[in-house]
Amino acid sequence: MNPKTWIEVSESALRHNAQAFLGIAKKAKVMAVVKSNAYGHGLVESSRVLSKAGVHWFAVDHIDEALALRRSGIRKPILVLGYTSNHRLVDAVKNKISLVAYNVETIKALGKGRGVAKIHLPIETGLTRDGIRLEDLPSMIKLIGKYPNIEIEGTFLHFANIEDTKSRAYADHQLNEYKKALAIFKEHKIDPKYKHTASSAASILYSDTHFNLLRVGIAMYGLWPSVDTQRRTRRLSLGPVLSWKTIVAQVKQVKKGTPISYGLTERMPRNGTIAVLPIGYADGFDRVGNSRRGHVLICGKRCKVMGRVCMNMAMVDVTGLKNVGPESEVTLIGSQGKSSISAEEMADLAGTINYEIVARLNSEIPRIVVK
Repeated sequence: MNPKTWIEVSESALRHNAQAFLGIAKKAKVMAVVKSNAYGHGLVESSRVLSKAGVHWFAVDHIDEALALRRSGIRKPILVLGYTSNHRLVDAVKNKISLVAYNVETIKALGKGRGVAKIHLPIETGLTRDGIRLEDLPSMIKLIGKYPNIEIEGTFLHFANIEDTKSRAYADHQLNEYKKALAIFKEHKIDPKYKHTASSAASILYSDTHFNLLRVGIAMYGLWPSVDTQRRTRRLSLGPVLSWKTIVAQVKQVKKGTPISYGLTERMPRNGTIAVLPIGYADGFDRVGNSRRGHVLICGKRCKVMGRVCMNMAMVDVTGLKNVGPESEVTLIGSQGKSSISAEEMADLAGTINYEIVARLNSEIPRIVVK
């Protein structure tokens, strides 16, 4: 296989990051969040490495991701964080996949089914997303109690701004609301086996959020949830897991003043050399951020993107570089020699976050596990 673009997943970096979180978890277990194709890193490829590294749980967004893990040989517990349609609930129960549940309709559908259904109840504490309000929790617990085949395996919350290290006030408010929910469970003589509130940032910064299960997403891949989080911690080092590469498709000499790409938005500033790359925004190479401003690495040097990024192509200035020709290797994210381009750099140019840059990488691009 000789793809025109590919993503390399560093096994050593991924194992290192997993071991770092297993270390700070102490007695708690670690759930690796591998939703959305493992944040662009490859669902099956990353999960196999993480399973061998010792993580205890996996979290996905939808039932098909969970089933893909089961087919790949992952037998560890899996939690579907996203919504599961009623007609797909049977697939979860059959394959011993735990579900997040917050609708009455979901509970009733599970109760009518066969087999033990394990659910995690999300508590609405201030994110105003999926979750059960405190005032609705007693009635939900009573409803679940009508169905002996439903087990409340866990309960959790999602922090709204735990990455904001300047003030923990809102996170503390959410945590206090969650503790009220735990008191309600206790009143009903229920003690969910797993309690999880710690996202990546919370896992790193605040041990009092750990309970007995850490839910680690972006940081598992060596990407920091925020600059503040990175600045505040000396507890662990994280290594970026992903490198994104392509090849040169064509090299051509271009005269000064020649327009480059659609819209004639940029002209060659001098007589020079352009390399055409066989990737574009359909692959996840952001059009807004990279057009006229982004860089790639060729021969260990930063080469500026010229003109607009196309759907399947982009042009870069390689003037002065020697030995550049068709199929020369190009790094879009990662390192070459002493130079590097990070997902954070690309995110800054696009006005977004590193999460989005890697999660948007086209799932059809091959993910190759390297040492």
